[in-house]
Amino acid sequence: MSLLETLAEVRKRGISRVDPAVAGLAVIAAALLAVAPAQAAASLSFTLKAIWGILPFFILSIAATAYARASGAENLIARAFAGRVETMVVFASLMGALSPFCSCGVIPVIAALLATGVPLAPVMAFWLASPLMDPSMFALTAGVLGFDFAVAKTGAAVGIGLLGGFGVLALQGIGMLAGPALRAGAGNGGCAGSRIRNPGATAWRFWNEAERRAAFWRNASQNGFFLGKWLVLAFLLESLMAAYVPADLVTRVAGDGSLSSVAMATLVGIPSYLNGNAALPLVAGLVDKGMAAGPAMAFLLGGGVTSIPAALAVWAIAQRKVFAIYLTAALLGSFAAGALYQLIAG
Repeated sequence: MSLLETLAEVRKRGISRVDPAVAGLAVIAAALLAVAPAQAAASLSFTLKAIWGILPFFILSIAATAYARASGAENLIARAFAGRVETMVVFASLMGALSPFCSCGVIPVIAALLATGVPLAPVMAFWLASPLMDPSMFALTAGVLGFDFAVAKTGAAVGIGLLGGFGVLALQGIGMLAGPALRAGAGNGGCAGSRIRNPGATAWRFWNEAERRAAFWRNASQNGFFLGKWLVLAFLLESLMAAYVPADLVTRVAGDGSLSSVAMATLVGIPSYLNGNAALPLVAGLVDKGMAAGPAMAFLLGGGVTSIPAALAVWAIAQRKVFAIYLTAALLGSFAAGALYQLIAG
């Protein structure tokens, strides 16, 4: 049994039965009711108002992801990996920013692509761009941080993918990165691999087929619960941040938009990142406290591809030199995008 199959079996058997988002909500709520009941009421009011404010964007994001799965639009990913390798890098970066994969969910797809002989350069481009943006995240980012921020983050996702892809090509051109990219026993991506190797038909009018309609509602309910619980937790944490974090602290650390503050935000995003959607309210709270635009962008980008769960997943399947390139491209790209966005939005 490969590593990926082992991990899937662990999840299937439910060895980790405690839902971290639900557990976090329960612990915080119990603590507030015990020691600060007034703040508990204020946090509840804050969270409900915040959820109501982004509800249209939340519904749109869930519907977009469910539509991609039900229609089979995700099968179009395979078409990005054909032709000249330079062209593949460009299309893989664009496709990565449009695909509905999170930083860990993209791993089986990456394993499948590499196992079927797709060159490392376009795979790296897709690998880096995919966790940073997707239709669901775009809608939520626009609702929480504004349309301009969402557009800029999409451009940054594509740019980081291009940096990683063409960076791999440059290293290969000087004789580096010879040999396989996957570690021995990393598998071929399982069911994700079969979809990539043998993409199914795309049915844009999925509602004409009962099975696809069922898939739409199944995915919408599952994804809605997953995103919903993390967003509730994130808004609850934002309410506590607004109540207890001094505004001048955030302003001193990341309010000036200097290169040092952008670098710090990039690095801090690694251990403190929740997930691409749950991080949005936290960043919005930091921006309200005085965080500059550049560090906010760097935090979201850096955490999206280098968070501890994502990094561990990459470490598990990739050769060490490939992991080093992945990490380096992610950090350099996030820092550069944050610095550039600070100049533009400054």
